[in-house]
Amino acid sequence: MEPMRLDEASPHRAALTELAFELAQKSAGFRSALPADLLSPLAELVRSMNCYYSNLIEGHDTHPVDIERALKNDYSADARKRDLQLEAKAHIAVQQWIDGGGLKGRACTVEAILETHRRFCAELPEDLRFVEDPATKARIKIIPGALREQGVQVGRHVAISPGATARFLSRFEDVYNGLGKVETILAAAAAHHRLLWIHPFLDGDGRVARLMSHAMLLDALDTRAVWSIARGLARNVQAYKGHLMACDLPRRNDLDGRGSLSAENLADFTTFFLTTCLDQVSFMESLVEPNRLRTRVLLWAEEEIRLGRLWPKSGAILEALLYRGQLPRAEAAR
Repeated sequence: MEPMRLDEASPHRAALTELAFELAQKSAGFRSALPADLLSPLAELVRSMNCYYSNLIEGHDTHPVDIERALKNDYSADARKRDLQLEAKAHIAVQQWIDGGGLKGRACTVEAILETHRRFCAELPEDLRFVEDPATKARIKIIPGALREQGVQVGRHVAISPGATARFLSRFEDVYNGLGKVETILAAAAAHHRLLWIHPFLDGDGRVARLMSHAMLLDALDTRAVWSIARGLARNVQAYKGHLMACDLPRRNDLDGRGSLSAENLADFTTFFLTTCLDQVSFMESLVEPNRLRTRVLLWAEEEIRLGRLWPKSGAILEALLYRGQLPRAEAAR
């Protein structure tokens, strides 16, 4: 599965490093422009959004309303819809654990990859814990957190034999775990593809890869989980899958890296991945408009006070909260 990272001598290295720095600056700027008390509620919204789009990539169209109902234990009477609601709830629970520091400093370890799969699959409804063998049509049960014992093929890619997965995952951890922040950002796309290339599980590999990528960027960029890449991948799903397939291809010639797989295609995917991240930060900025948020809230409060729907001192309290982040109860009562 070499190359696993961009070579220092790669002609794409400089441009991709610039993209990584641009992403770091843009992400930090967005996060710091938000009132501190808004970070947690916004991260909660992003978790639901991330779940919806990750489901969509897997071909599971769970309506956002149904996801919100599932979080309140309000399930559909339709068995299929209920199963998808439970699947969504499981995904959100795992991301919440990640956002709370569950994978901090260890997103690319074998232990973390297995635990992410175990936490997600353990909460799936019974009907979603089986896959069908394409040759025999037999139903095979997914064991949460267990490496596959069968051969698998995804599109044209025939994954490595089951007996080799542990060895390849060990190499994966050696390469990707413990990198510095910039190198982690640069390696995120490569790690994403190489985990899918290994395909350690019978099912759920795509979700685990996207959750791992989320955790890597959460750590390296200190995103506070207020944006995530899943939406961008889902909205460009054909390009996303096209890049993954291209990264499966062997190197084309002696100018295409020194490993068995194409270095050029890996660089192209890295460009796509980082550009998609930048687009998602821009999307969240346009959605929240942090530079205008305080003004919009204060104008709303002014109108509500004028209409008699808010206490006259509400504007001053909101202004203090928006600019200082907190207000002692005694001060609010004055």
